[in-house]
Amino acid sequence: MPDLSPTTFKPILLKLIKSPQDFGAADIGLALDHVITPGATLPEQVGAFLTGLAVARVELREEFIIAAAAFIYSRAIPAVVSDADKGPIVDIHGSRASTSSSGSADLLQALAPSPIPDIPFVFILAPHYHPALATLAPARRALPFRTLFNVLGPLLNPTRPRGMVLGVAEPALGPPFVAALKSGGVKRAYVVCGAEGLDEISCAGATHVWELLENGDVRERTLCPADFGLPAHPLSDVKSATPADNAAAFEALLTSGDNIPEHLTPILDFVLMNAAALLVVAGRAENFVDGVRLARESVTSGKAWHALEVFREYGVKESAEAELRT
Repeated sequence: MPDLSPTTFKPILLKLIKSPQDFGAADIGLALDHVITPGATLPEQVGAFLTGLAVARVELREEFIIAAAAFIYSRAIPAVVSDADKGPIVDIHGSRASTSSSGSADLLQALAPSPIPDIPFVFILAPHYHPALATLAPARRALPFRTLFNVLGPLLNPTRPRGMVLGVAEPALGPPFVAALKSGGVKRAYVVCGAEGLDEISCAGATHVWELLENGDVRERTLCPADFGLPAHPLSDVKSATPADNAAAFEALLTSGDNIPEHLTPILDFVLMNAAALLVVAGRAENFVDGVRLARESVTSGKAWHALEVFREYGVKESAEAELRT
């Protein structure tokens, strides 16, 4: 293969713009190889590349999503080793807010002001595990629309989990995403899309679901809050606020025992629904109603808050030790 350079990237970019229908799995691999190689693309080319991908809606093509995720896994994400014998371990693969006022990392930072610890099986701050994609960051920030890499992000969990609950923002992404999870080795999963365009299980109404079964089959279905034994709530009742406000609500939710403030009931039910789905995927709950029961017990007993306290204490300890090493 010739040395990668802006010159060798030009025909790849031309094909994407002129013949997007012919831009396939091999092309995305070669294009990404250029993008992650220092000096192989110009900033203007990266912006054009991201725009071309967005216009062509390549994320709706199953083979494209599978190829792009496979390339990034193999070339741009460091391996993270897990101990499967320890049983189900929950990890959150998230980042700071990009399209909302508070992301998962912002919430945890507000709850635990010390630097978020790099504990792969507790919280994975996505940018720390995708260093080779950093060259895309300036172009992505400058563009007024979501790019392929916003869409790909949830697929790129470096722990390679065996079970997942993954949200997508539009129903058209459901089939290619569940196919990509299956291709990537996930054994059990729910890909979910709230009817309002929500990338979570909706507390307000219907949620489209693509369920990956352990035998490899995919079942499409629709869920509603009643399937969890819970009432529906308008999304306005669970709207995200600032990280500090979210942290205060989260703390009240997890520390009030059986006396959770009434105004937090919609948030509680929203949390219980999504936690229940994960418990079903992990094999800990027989069904969604059972999952809600287990999740509620974790909240009201204080176990969920204790888990956060352990996370916070570890963060403080690691931060102090890091300062001593410098």
